[in-house]
Amino acid sequence: MSEQRALENLTVLDLTRVLAGPFCTMMMADMGARVIKIEMPVTGDDTRAYPPFRENCEGKRESLYFANINRNKSGLTLNLKSEEGKKIFRQLVKEADIVVENYRPGVMDRLGLGYDELKKINPRIIYAAVSGFGCYGPYHLRPGYDILAQAMGGMMAITGARGGEPTRAGSALGDILGGLHLTIGILAAVNARSITGKGQRVDVSLMDSVIAATENTAIKYLESGKVPPRMGNRYAAVSPYDGFNCKDGVVIIACGNQKLFAKLCNEILEMPQLVEDPRFTDMPGRLENQDDLKVLIEDWLADKTMEQATDILLSHGIPAGPILDISQILANPHVKEREMFVEMEHPTLGRITVNGCAIKLMDTPGSVRRPAPALGQDNGAILSSLGYTQQEIDQMSADGVI
Repeated sequence: MSEQRALENLTVLDLTRVLAGPFCTMMMADMGARVIKIEMPVTGDDTRAYPPFRENCEGKRESLYFANINRNKSGLTLNLKSEEGKKIFRQLVKEADIVVENYRPGVMDRLGLGYDELKKINPRIIYAAVSGFGCYGPYHLRPGYDILAQAMGGMMAITGARGGEPTRAGSALGDILGGLHLTIGILAAVNARSITGKGQRVDVSLMDSVIAATENTAIKYLESGKVPPRMGNRYAAVSPYDGFNCKDGVVIIACGNQKLFAKLCNEILEMPQLVEDPRFTDMPGRLENQDDLKVLIEDWLADKTMEQATDILLSHGIPAGPILDISQILANPHVKEREMFVEMEHPTLGRITVNGCAIKLMDTPGSVRRPAPALGQDNGAILSSLGYTQQEIDQMSADGVI
């Protein structure tokens, strides 16, 4: 395993706040990029005021939300509305590879710091922006939030109990999908730059990202003319593929083909006649008669725990697993071995746990190496590297530039 990190040759200027943008830059920082998180003086990223909180060593409330998403980054405060702040930012752009922002489209242009201006300073700069609706299109100036992306991108319409209300996913899935798409777009632009020698603009919309994640919903509608309904845990293309009640919870059984269904009937339920039952002989029939099939499967599960049922099903090659809550996930040995939660020492919060890096590069692995920065933590080091004296730095602090 190499001591090098996959993105250690990249410098990222991170102007993002809240979740979609910071999630992207967090991933890049985990993989070794030098990420300079640039925040407004005094207030900083909105999520510094988001719960959950912990009392820090100074007796003040500090956000664990912020600490989780902004690890591995350096911290600089900069007032981009001031001329001196703009000057500092332009100096940073000269040596940077990537600028990432999630302002509403047009804000950076009005500051004189949009892509068209920055590429004059550094033609190799990659300018990446994530917003609710992208930088063009009729909705591009609308404010964007995760719940709007899930609503307008079609995710909520297909999520929820059968016959129930449209439902937002339990996490900020629209933001996370936007952050993932932005990361992929940036890395594609980095590769394109090695071909063309030039940077480019990357535009990602939360709404687009959610639409892409609804996978075959559009195809189903275009072929049938019917709007796909909410189906709870079921899947419109496959059955049995659902959550089934057992003694202490719910277990997922996923029979994705005829062979698996036959194994379920013959080896698990010990009801081989079901394979020939007209209701269940093929996938369309099983989809039509899922309620009947669910009763038969839950009869078998009635005296079994989630763990017992999962072990039996897996031993026969049937894909299965329990529905786990976060307390069970944190204790799960597989999750622990994959290091999906990492303990680290924070200078003001003490011992904290943050999410691990989900991308496992075998030779140049990502990792959690340093805690999220205090507001303006690295002002002195970054500005000194640009040639500013301590006296000038102190004056900029007094003037509200940093």
